[in-house]
Amino acid sequence: QLRQLFGSAVPAFPPKFYLAMTKSMADERRLQLEQYLQNVTLDSNITNSDVFIGFFRKLQQDTFKIQTQRAFLDVYLADGSNIRLDIQTSDTAERILEVASCKVGLPRELIKYFSLFFFQDDDDGALSVVKKVADFELPYVSLQSMKELHCKLGIRKWYMDPSLDTLLMDCRASLNLLYMQAVQEVKKNWVKPTEGQMQKLEFLQKNANKAKFLELIQKMQFYGYVRLDPCICDYPEEGCSADIYLGNNEINCCIKLPTKQTKEVSFKINRLRSWQVTFLGAAKDGEDDTLELRFEYNDSGKWQWIILYTKQAFLLSSCLKKMISEQMMKAAKEGQEM
Repeated sequence: QLRQLFGSAVPAFPPKFYLAMTKSMADERRLQLEQYLQNVTLDSNITNSDVFIGFFRKLQQDTFKIQTQRAFLDVYLADGSNIRLDIQTSDTAERILEVASCKVGLPRELIKYFSLFFFQDDDDGALSVVKKVADFELPYVSLQSMKELHCKLGIRKWYMDPSLDTLLMDCRASLNLLYMQAVQEVKKNWVKPTEGQMQKLEFLQKNANKAKFLELIQKMQFYGYVRLDPCICDYPEEGCSADIYLGNNEINCCIKLPTKQTKEVSFKINRLRSWQVTFLGAAKDGEDDTLELRFEYNDSGKWQWIILYTKQAFLLSSCLKKMISEQMMKAAKEGQEM
């Protein structure tokens, strides 16, 4: 039916397993579905259609054998508190985000600046955002399929241009969400304030001056960026480890060379031509699934492929799409004003 409506625009669907699935087969199936999601979301006409939403709902429920029934779902805020929602297991992320936003008092017109994410908040204090939840995805089902990852579902802002904060500062609910996330990112070392800036932030936090806190933090390195877990890259040579920050139209990499030296590299989005995510194989017990994202980059007039081996390849891909869409919207707006 999808093929009849949209023809060749619908990407090839991953093959089914007809036998009872082992854990590794289930993990592989989950990642194949995620890769399919990444491909199909390139065309909003497909993902906004009732036919596709119904198809993907049935697909998720059938794959992980979860029937439609009433359930409770916890949605976490960045300060660690949670909202418990009374839902149907077949509710989409779009529906759950609407209900959670209503609970915190976020106006309908501002919901588009936020999204649901799966994340891990480890005992050692590290914060790892696993992936953005697609609007038509079923969060309850996805959480059940990711049980061994010990993920939580949370609300975070969803834009890569930090200047967009200004659109949300006049609403108490959106201000609170931005403030909670900013405090969390300082605590988790995502943002890099100087010693003097840190003292000012602590003073403003102590006095609960949320607006001034956000105005100050906007000037700090990596504010508004998404930080990935340390990963492996092949630039400038194979086997380098890297800390990666995504935001403000760049992929910023702090690369540790085999010589133990570090090198900071900024890959600008406007010099990136294409990218692709590849699933390299299911993980063995105790290991992460093997994913890579490779992007084609113009380095001094020469195009080259740069590879990042990261379990967050799908999140990285979502961030790249978001940065490019924001660039295009900004250019279109400037064109109208000329």
